[in-house]
Order: sequence, then C-alpha cells, then structure tokens
Amino acid sequence: MITDEIKREKTVYERIYDAVLSIPRGKVATYGQIAVMAGNKGYARAVGNALHKNPAPGIIPCHRVVNSKGMLAPNFAFGGINVQQQLLEKEGVEVINGKVDLKKYQMR
Repeated sequence: MITDEIKREKTVYERIYDAVLSIPRGKVATYGQIAVMAGNKGYARAVGNALHKNPAPGIIPCHRVVNSKGMLAPNFAFGGINVQQQLLEKEGVEVINGKVDLKKYQMR
C-alpha cells in the first residue's frame, strides 16, 4: 500500500531550481555546471528551458547562470541581457562586453 510517507521524486526542473538556488550571491554557474548538479550533464538545454519558465524569478536567481564562456543570455527571460547584467553587477560581479570572468566569479 502506497502512503503519504513515501516521498515524491523531484522533477528535473525542481532539481535544476535547487541547483540554481545554491549559487552564492556574487558568483555564477554555467548551464552545464547546473546540469551536472541537477543529476545529468546532458541537461544543459533543459537548464535553459527551466530558467525561461522560472516560477519565482525574484527567489530563484536565474541571472547567475551564464554559458560555458561566461557570456550572458542574450534573451534573458526577465528583462533582457541588460537586466541580467544589472542584477549581476548589483551583486558585485563584473561584466565586460556581456561576459563574466569565470576564473574569478564561477562557483566552485
């Protein structure tokens, strides 16, 4: 008999959002890095899709996710690339020509 005590397995998106929530203020992570943290290195595209559907943009800091070269998202879902840059700079992350220095700001 199945009871309420059995925990529901998290969805891929929930695991992605959990990973994004773990990025500290003033740091960034790549789509691939979040995919690995969510349980599958092949989820990089799913990370992008999940972030565009972020149910809580003020809480889940999707602005902290950049591509593997440190580039900001040209189609940042919550106001465009300029908003993503402003949010990162507000946290102390330097953005030059739409790019973040991963050696300096990437979460380890």
